[in-house]
Amino acid sequence: MSVVLRGGRVVDPGNDRDEVTDLLVEGGRVAAVGPDLAGDTVLDVSGLVVGPGFVDLHSHVHTVAGQRLQAFDGVTTALDLEAGLMPVGKAYADAAAEGRPLNFGFSASWGGARSKVLAGIDEEASIVKGLSILGNEDWQRTSTPAELDAWLALLRDELADGALGIGVLMGYAPRTDPRELLAVGRLAAEAGVATYTHVRELVEADPTTPVDGSLEITQVAAETGAHMHHCHVNSTSRRHVERVLQTLAAAQAEGSRVTVEAYPYGAGSTGIGAFFLAPERLPAWGLTPRSLVVVATGERIADEHRLRQLRAEEPGTSVIVELLDEQVEADALLLRRSLEFPGAIVASDAMPVFFPDGAMDSRQWPLPPGGSTHPRTAGTYAKSLRLMVGSGTWDWSEAFRRCSWLPAQVLSFVPDARRKGHLGVGADADVVVLDPAAVTDHATYTDPTRPSSGVRHLLVLGEAVIRDGALVPDAYPGRPLRAAPR
Repeated sequence: MSVVLRGGRVVDPGNDRDEVTDLLVEGGRVAAVGPDLAGDTVLDVSGLVVGPGFVDLHSHVHTVAGQRLQAFDGVTTALDLEAGLMPVGKAYADAAAEGRPLNFGFSASWGGARSKVLAGIDEEASIVKGLSILGNEDWQRTSTPAELDAWLALLRDELADGALGIGVLMGYAPRTDPRELLAVGRLAAEAGVATYTHVRELVEADPTTPVDGSLEITQVAAETGAHMHHCHVNSTSRRHVERVLQTLAAAQAEGSRVTVEAYPYGAGSTGIGAFFLAPERLPAWGLTPRSLVVVATGERIADEHRLRQLRAEEPGTSVIVELLDEQVEADALLLRRSLEFPGAIVASDAMPVFFPDGAMDSRQWPLPPGGSTHPRTAGTYAKSLRLMVGSGTWDWSEAFRRCSWLPAQVLSFVPDARRKGHLGVGADADVVVLDPAAVTDHATYTDPTRPSSGVRHLLVLGEAVIRDGALVPDAYPGRPLRAAPR
């Protein structure tokens, strides 16, 4: 059936549109934009903002529950590109078999390929398995030439199977020879895909690092011509964000293909076995064990002994890492600086939702009580809008540019991605309708699964996932976003 969204403010930076008009959706695509359109169903959206659904380049939720939280945050496409999953074919098959409210996709996993070759670990296309091996030192070392060739071959196979570029968790193996990332850059340039990198340590935090993490990706981009995407610049740069952003801006000015993303939270989240959460590494981040809080239980790590115990016995334990204090003005300004940077993309780094009974997914809505995750899973986009549009720093066109259009452009090498992030005729009908007076986040560190408010309607490929502010419980229209086979 065709649907007309009548009389809303249609904001589409991809087609330089910001006007009150109608939008016609038919057959899962945008069929027309203009006044007085006719359709089988008409939704009055006067007084509301109509825009392309948000494209999240960095989401680890992989579940119905997590995607529903992201839907209320305005997301229509949730992609795991920083870490990726391996084997990518299984990741796509599993998601399709289970059903997803939102569109989904995965990169080729650098960590998974290295783990298989260097440590003999077979990946299971599972975020839980991925978290559990973060602390395994076997895969963190520098590869021999034969090992390097072997895991590069695995990445080539994953790209041939439709992976959306290469996800590189360099920050979790930060002592590896820089020539290895250079080899990944050459592979990406050869294949015509992007890389998505969690950079290694900054020189300010660790003067012994083989190379400054943010400088490294600009060097690889310059030398190979690869598109290097810098993940969550806010959390990897922390109080050095001004210098990092200057480094990235200089590389962009020189013509390198470097893009950047950020999220609006002072705390990060990862597995407790991560290299940089070792007790001896915490001072480089200005942290102590008490800066870490276990997601599932709320336990604040008491001391070094408890930290070492969890890292040894449960290295996949998800923890909140308190990096910046949003209540301190100087820290809050650093977060805003990341979002203000010209061309910075909003991306959530959404994490899995853990339930008290041990489950990691639920089709119950509202979600069962007691679920735990990072609040960025539920609130990244609404919080960004509250901070940036609410303050007048962004207008609505700039907001949709940062949340929809620019992330889709990072994936311009994927033919199907060219229909994402805009509302031109023929675009996928991934549409968010927002009440500009009501958009805000509600998730907190102590109550992280409270959905954002302000999304009145959310269409994924033309099918309503949210209608009149309420979830459509049997809606699973999400489809894979996958590169064409090579």
